[in-house]
Amino acid sequence: MRSSSRPLTVANHDRDIAGMTYVYPVVSRRAGGVSLGINLNPNNACNWRCIYCQVPALQRGGAPPIDLAQLERELRHMLTDITRGDFMTRVVPEGMRRLNDVALSGNGEPTSAVEFPAVVHLVGQVLTEFGLAGQTKVVLITNGSLAGKPWVRSGLRAMSELNGEAWFKFDRATRQGLALVNDTRTDPEVHFRRLAQVAGLCPTWIQTCLFSLDGAPPEPAETKAYVALMKRARAEIPTLRGVLLYGLARPSLQAEAPRLSPLPEGWLDSLGKRIQALGLPVRITP
Repeated sequence: MRSSSRPLTVANHDRDIAGMTYVYPVVSRRAGGVSLGINLNPNNACNWRCIYCQVPALQRGGAPPIDLAQLERELRHMLTDITRGDFMTRVVPEGMRRLNDVALSGNGEPTSAVEFPAVVHLVGQVLTEFGLAGQTKVVLITNGSLAGKPWVRSGLRAMSELNGEAWFKFDRATRQGLALVNDTRTDPEVHFRRLAQVAGLCPTWIQTCLFSLDGAPPEPAETKAYVALMKRARAEIPTLRGVLLYGLARPSLQAEAPRLSPLPEGWLDSLGKRIQALGLPVRITP
């Protein structure tokens, strides 16, 4: 087991950078510091296939069985290097040298692991032992598609007890948009109900990735539907924390990659103002 010796950048979220199976450090634009990722999908399998995804050799499927003992060893090793070693000065740029969160994310949908609740409890125990509970957030980055599964609901309750939060993917607001961007046959109404379920169990932010496709930003009709969805979420899900809007930070590794490009300058800010006008907090990461 080794820790990274290569400098970390916001453009490099290589899950293998620390030479571990489950735990990997990244410098996160949205976190403004170091995010310690926990990859519950080391098999590069996900039930969605987002066209902006940076996972190499992405395949359809779920998480493999999780070796909790190995995950715990790796987490302890990285936290020791971060809090008691020279990790921050060795590989993290100045201005980013703080541990912001532990993020259940990685190379697929993390809640597809039936061990998800056990992982949350493990993270909570280790953070407590390192004196980090309450000051280091626990974040779940999820597409929300498995919100109704018993183990997912159990894990979300455990995250809430840790003052954690979920980032729930809602990239588009129409059936056609979800099919195009996430390559999933998902009904937006069904997905909205999943959002309400998750937000009812754990503090939740909507996260939305936006970009130009074939040189054009999302269609006006798609954007109008998205704003209408945010208005409904504001009215019907009072526990919703807000919306995270972000653009392309790293190149896609999917077949559609040549078709994707950053949005025109000011486009995200304009959409953010429309959402803020509804009464929802917005965080924008171009």
